Amino acid sequence: MTASDSTRDRVVAAAKTEFARYGIAGARIERIAKAAKTSKERLYAYFRGKEELYRFVAGQELTAAAEATRMDPADLPGYAGRLHDYWVAHPERYRLMSWGRLEFDTIDEVTRETMTRKLGQLREAQAAGLVDPAWDPMDVMMFVNQIATTWAGQPVAETAREARRAAVVEAVARLFPAGGA
Repeated sequence: MTASDSTRDRVVAAAKTEFARYGIAGARIERIAKAAKTSKERLYAYFRGKEELYRFVAGQELTAAAEATRMDPADLPGYAGRLHDYWVAHPERYRLMSWGRLEFDTIDEVTRETMTRKLGQLREAQAAGLVDPAWDPMDVMMFVNQIATTWAGQPVAETAREARRAAVVEAVARLFPAGGA
């Protein structure tokens, strides 16, 4: 790793923390640069602006979340459980991603590619009889994601965590049973 790679990595790490805490509009390049132990000018050498930096860190997080949770259209209840576990274990990452949904009115390329891939998987599963073809694949994806993230970022007592997860999995199972209806 070169010195410049190290600086860039520090900028990205500081940006993740800043965006999770303050959102895109509230984040400050000065604070990111200071936390990364670099100058604003050096930060701008890597990223043209705050929006580009946010989209980069959000793209990294979306990729990490997709890899950690791997959607299996034949087992949407299991996928919902994995999504739930991931976001509950990483509330700061959930906040980071939520800011983009709140503050941007366009979808970035990484998100579009991820959605296109998942929608294709759902269409194939519908053709194979694994997911009810009466549902629009976009609706399936959105409902599963919304149910899975219901408790993300919410205070949940340790004693209730398993019950919350079980409720998420059961709700998705009732809508989209594993292996099809």
